[in-house]
Amino acid sequence: MALPGERFTFDGISCFVQGSGAPLLLVHSVNAAASAAEVRPLYDHYGATRTVFAIDLPGYGCSLRSDRAYTPRLMTDALHAVAAQIRQRCGVTRLDALAVSLSCEFLARAASETPAHWGRLALVSPTGFNGRADRRGASGSTRAVPGMLRLLRQPLWEQSLFRALTRPGVVRYFLERTWGGKAIDEPMFRAALVAAAAPGARFAPLHFLAGGLFSADIHNVYDAVRSPVWVSHGIRGDFTDYRGMDRVPACAGWRRSVYPAGALPYFEHPAAFNADFDSFLGAPD
Repeated sequence: MALPGERFTFDGISCFVQGSGAPLLLVHSVNAAASAAEVRPLYDHYGATRTVFAIDLPGYGCSLRSDRAYTPRLMTDALHAVAAQIRQRCGVTRLDALAVSLSCEFLARAASETPAHWGRLALVSPTGFNGRADRRGASGSTRAVPGMLRLLRQPLWEQSLFRALTRPGVVRYFLERTWGGKAIDEPMFRAALVAAAAPGARFAPLHFLAGGLFSADIHNVYDAVRSPVWVSHGIRGDFTDYRGMDRVPACAGWRRSVYPAGALPYFEHPAAFNADFDSFLGAPD
């Protein structure tokens, strides 16, 4: 089990839950070895005051890892589905949620499509803001590199390529880049190795590596979000370029916190992060 508490499943999706009170959904990032274990500090902390849910996205963790197309649409629909489950369990209309890295794009899309279902959105190290390019492609378009998935999926090297990408030394290297050169969280490292070793673990990450999980219309999506938004990120490592935020008019009204950390500041500065998150959750609309 990646996290304590109850684990329930529906439509091939796995979700952990613990605590009581107003519900809060946590959504892990997308990479070669992701799972709900990435949000463990927040899951543990907010389980004391809220009913906290942590989803395993399709193709990751304990969720179904079948050979299918992994797209922003699939991930966004999973968030719509888990939100419906939470509303049924908790009897709420609007659901507060936090997502990490690329999953911020899926959460923003879900909130833009059904604004009545979503409350406050916390985006941790969100993608889509690096560089100065406008990302306002056709609705639902992705940044998939033509031919890349077919190349990655060649039977001669598909499995060996994924095994090479998820060797312990390689996983540690990429986590260290995520942390910005600082010491990584060892339980998260061990959970990543377990996640990468599961049957079918290669399918979603290969779509990720081919660019098919990144949205080419993400600036339009962010602009369409009507929920209150809090963006947080660090200043070390590979996720520090947010120059593109000024190309999205909606961002002018978003809260923003910057920490002396890597891409997962809630691991490195939990007290400061939780205090800022609590302030955001309790702020008037």
